[in-house]
Amino acid sequence: MKKPELLVTPVTFDEIIPLAEAGADAFLIGEQKFAIRLAGEFNRDDIKKAVELAHSRNKKVYVAMNAIFHNEKVGLLEEYIAYIAETGADAIVFGDPAVLMAARKAAPSMKLHWNTETTGTNWYTCNYWGRKGARRAVLAREINMDAVLDIKEHAEVEIEVQIHGMSCMFQSKRSLLGNYFEYQGKAMEIENRKQQRNMFLHDKERNNKYPIFEDENGTHIMSPNDICMIDELIEMVEAGVDSFKIDGILKTPEYILAVTKLYREAIDLAFEDEQKYEEEKERLLASAEEIQPANRPFDTGFFFKETVY
Repeated sequence: MKKPELLVTPVTFDEIIPLAEAGADAFLIGEQKFAIRLAGEFNRDDIKKAVELAHSRNKKVYVAMNAIFHNEKVGLLEEYIAYIAETGADAIVFGDPAVLMAARKAAPSMKLHWNTETTGTNWYTCNYWGRKGARRAVLAREINMDAVLDIKEHAEVEIEVQIHGMSCMFQSKRSLLGNYFEYQGKAMEIENRKQQRNMFLHDKERNNKYPIFEDENGTHIMSPNDICMIDELIEMVEAGVDSFKIDGILKTPEYILAVTKLYREAIDLAFEDEQKYEEEKERLLASAEEIQPANRPFDTGFFFKETVY
């Protein structure tokens, strides 16, 4: 059994070294031209710098290319993948088969991680993409713990699971989704409509506030709560889940750094001393709650089927 990787999403390359020192093992970065829902924008020079900095600390960098590609961008894929390969990045994260096909031509030795965010729901599908060339499958956030463990038991590829942060509930290529809701009804209203990263969709019936994230790929409505599994790691560690992801979208660098430190301690304890982890996990959860924004309560997502949005 190997220790799970701690994967984080920095906002800029300036956070690479601090996050590495805090215990991150790998970083997921990219630019919104090719990737969706990034914690921060990394242009080509930024990606090159990030890879150099991470490798100087023996850490890995994965470049996100998980956007939904339309015809006008397909011709850009091979050149971009070739550049990513030149930087020495450790893997490309993809969902669209077009990326896999382009990678076979431009950088056949590049490692690939399959991530559609929604369809990684069974081990057979994960293995299908593994046989197509993916080394890792990223599981959907809408499956429970039993399904995660079952997939890991039968998987022929590495398995990655999100353990902290918000989830995307809806995506549309259109950037004016908020205007649609404003026009349609009285139950929901848009707060801070003109601010790209500080908009919320209010659902008065459920008393929920859903963050709206807009980028080049359209509009993304995010969950009202944050997943927090810091006190529920044992089963996944024992099952050999390969990578635990902290998603830092719409979070500050300071928050991501603090959460990374907490999960580094939690993962080390869960892997090395289960009894000590059981003794310390409530403290770790309390520490996470102390730094959590008041409008972002924690839950355990769909791991125990308690969350319904």
